[in-house]
Amino acid sequence: MERILTNGKIAPSTLQRSSFLRNSQLPLHLSLWVYVIIVLFPLLWLLLSSFKTNREITVNTWALPSAFNFENYKAAWESAHIGQYAWNSLLVTVAACLLTIILSAATAFALSRMKYKTLSKRIYAFILMGLLVPPGALFIPLYRLVTDLHLYDTHQALILVYCTYALPITIFILHAFMQSVPSELEEAGIMDGLGAAGLFARVIIPVSMPALVTVFILAFIGNWNEYILSQLLVTTESLRTLPTGMATFNDGYRTNFASLSAAVIISIIPVLLVYMFLQRQIIDGMTAGSVKG
Repeated sequence: MERILTNGKIAPSTLQRSSFLRNSQLPLHLSLWVYVIIVLFPLLWLLLSSFKTNREITVNTWALPSAFNFENYKAAWESAHIGQYAWNSLLVTVAACLLTIILSAATAFALSRMKYKTLSKRIYAFILMGLLVPPGALFIPLYRLVTDLHLYDTHQALILVYCTYALPITIFILHAFMQSVPSELEEAGIMDGLGAAGLFARVIIPVSMPALVTVFILAFIGNWNEYILSQLLVTTESLRTLPTGMATFNDGYRTNFASLSAAVIISIIPVLLVYMFLQRQIIDGMTAGSVKG
């Protein structure tokens, strides 16, 4: 029912206002759908190419495959050793992520609760300086350091390097989250007889779980897709990770696009699974700014 305002004009009804809001948001919705199509189209094309032969890919790139078979996946997994590369990537990625979480969570907790404010701010600023250094500027000294430590051509080198690169941004995110944790929770833990280690393990870690899952996913995706450092620090074929292993599909004369497409799909699956099972925690970690009682 329409309402009459004090100046004699008729106010629009709730239905009219909602219709106006829908119409005003239509360009935004259309632009989002266009963005979704742009993002999903290459993935769909890649998925269809993984079922084609090399001839079908080169002769008619945009056509549907003549038959949906999994020979390319079998060839990629067995002949091209994608299974071994995937296992190496999983081992290095998970180990680096866990080490990153442990070190960054402990550091963020200490910096956010350190009694000496000036010292903690200086240490925090020094850590954040790592975000200002271009990764490529460290390749030569990093190579020499890894060689001097006799870690060259080992998974341990990749784990330590991946962890080091991820620490600044991870500490930055966790430090901001832990600062929002109410001090009352720590006071209650102290009254229960908890020390610093007990507060960290039994109070801070459970409360910070959304942020921890978020930084784990960010580190997982970055480590899983990393190519340059893996190519620089690992040369043995059996130790290669998935991104560097997929480079073997190009032998200098030709590229096996069909098997390469299947290998790329295989490399995408773990990241999709991790995100599907942890998407709620990721959203909570990105949006959490305070702790609810």
